[in-house]
Amino acid sequence: MYDKRTLPATFRRRVLSWYRRGGRDLPWRHTRDPYRVLVSEVMLQQTQVARVLPAYRRFLKRFPTLRALSRASLGEVLTQWSGLGYNRRARDLQRAARQAVRGLPRDIAELDALPGVGAYTASAVACFAYGDATPFADTNVRRVLGRAIIGRTATEREAVELDRRFMSRREPARWHHALMDIGAIICVARRPRCERCPLRSVCAYTGADDVVRRRQSPFATSDRRVRGAIIRALSDRPRGVMVRTLRRVVIDTSVPRLLRALAADGLVEVSDRGVRLPAR
Repeated sequence: MYDKRTLPATFRRRVLSWYRRGGRDLPWRHTRDPYRVLVSEVMLQQTQVARVLPAYRRFLKRFPTLRALSRASLGEVLTQWSGLGYNRRARDLQRAARQAVRGLPRDIAELDALPGVGAYTASAVACFAYGDATPFADTNVRRVLGRAIIGRTATEREAVELDRRFMSRREPARWHHALMDIGAIICVARRPRCERCPLRSVCAYTGADDVVRRRQSPFATSDRRVRGAIIRALSDRPRGVMVRTLRRVVIDTSVPRLLRALAADGLVEVSDRGVRLPAR
């Protein structure tokens, strides 16, 4: 058994040592540009890394700076976002660019106040771009810290407190990247690969299934699919189409209802002349 007074140091050392040989090589980990870090963090919300990788490169090629993003039309932004889903994220990212066109703020509270950012993303940008030793926890961090230290997946509040206690103050970015990778590669939700884990000898997890699975309703899943299909169809038709034409392209009875919802979100423009992606 490890003495509780030495456990944090042992824990940090093992996490960071594993990352040097086992961490993922991801493009957003090679930049300290706050804008590029923010783009990656927004894209990674509710989206797998494999889907984000090509979209991240494509998006930054088209919008390499905050100013470029702020000057584009929302229609252009949504077209480049295609395939990632949750299109409100793209809308809010552009709104943030338009508010902070001269540069993202350094202060976490000011980052948090930007559209669509929130406490987690603000802390992640502060850590990965500015090197701040600020605690935060995504799903993977909650699982790794929670299982290893308290024997189960932690709540967000618990994980942030554990992160505050155990985090490397000298290498906060590497620390968080390492925890995320251990959670994504080894300490997975189902059937964790404990035999490969660098924390196995100091881990409190007993192997019980502690994952609460929240199933989305088929209705919500279907709505998201159709909303995405509408945006993709309009991306291919920059001048817009009549609603009846769109209903033939996106074969679903929910198209009129979801067009109203998309218009309310500011993601499409509907007029007597048809439907199109926003021109501003």
